[in-house]
Amino acid sequence: MDVSYELYKVFYRVAKSLSFSEAAAELYISQSAVSQSIKLLEKRLGQVLFVRNTKRVALTPEGELLLKHIEPAIQLITQGENQLTRDSVHGGKQLRIAASDTICRYFLVPYFNELHRRFPQVHISIINGTSLRCAELLASGQADFAVVNSPNPALAGNPEIRKLREFHDIFVGNPAYFPDCFKSKRENAPKVLSLKELMNYPILMLSKRSTTSTFLHEQFQKHSLDLAPSIEISSNDLLLDLAKIGLGIACVPDFCVPEDSEDLRRLSIKETLAARKLLLAYDNKLPLSEAGKCFLELLSATAYIPSKE
Repeated sequence: MDVSYELYKVFYRVAKSLSFSEAAAELYISQSAVSQSIKLLEKRLGQVLFVRNTKRVALTPEGELLLKHIEPAIQLITQGENQLTRDSVHGGKQLRIAASDTICRYFLVPYFNELHRRFPQVHISIINGTSLRCAELLASGQADFAVVNSPNPALAGNPEIRKLREFHDIFVGNPAYFPDCFKSKRENAPKVLSLKELMNYPILMLSKRSTTSTFLHEQFQKHSLDLAPSIEISSNDLLLDLAKIGLGIACVPDFCVPEDSEDLRRLSIKETLAARKLLLAYDNKLPLSEAGKCFLELLSATAYIPSKE
């Protein structure tokens, strides 16, 4: 069956937006041209792909089946086109890495340093976002690698995934403002708080649009507790700063807080929160540049580090 790629491209845009006018705007063609293309595709396939009326457009079961097969192909072609365009601008020497501010600062900087040392001519493009957003950027072809927290429901499309290390989420505070979180009635014994007791204090944590927030709410719910943080923001570094000045007890990854911190101490919690993992994700169906292969080797050379907790 001889069907033009252009027809499939029009079908894909309409199927994703469920709007002939939006698809026309995205493709820079008229709405009439979009309509004619869909009619021609339906004629050649012998199937009705859309249900149309004056108020909405919907996919038929046949249209949904076609979209399921067309979408990966369209995305691969788009990724290839984007890479060719990007490489022509940067002389074929760019690597796009998506990761959160926290993961970049506390984990990836040494790897960026070594990669830059080995490939000084390569432009390292670092795309910051939540781990959910970084996984989405990888899936859409806007990043070559994503280094993210897990669990991560946005890791769709079966990318290649490598475990880098385990970590625990910990609660830290400034003893000068919350002495009763640290002093036990028993001499020389650390104070141990339950999660229920912890909720008597203002809790500082990442915003709801993060894997960390989802994870923590699930952990508290396992103990029949409804977590209600006092402050939710998008930066672990800011959470630490706010904890230092006594605004509350911050929940952050353990690798963000040195053991010898003067202003912050780790709270001892009765219940054990499940360990999480840092993951490296990439699309192994796409060819990697020499710099990309080097970045993969550098991270793969790091032994998988189990949590100390």
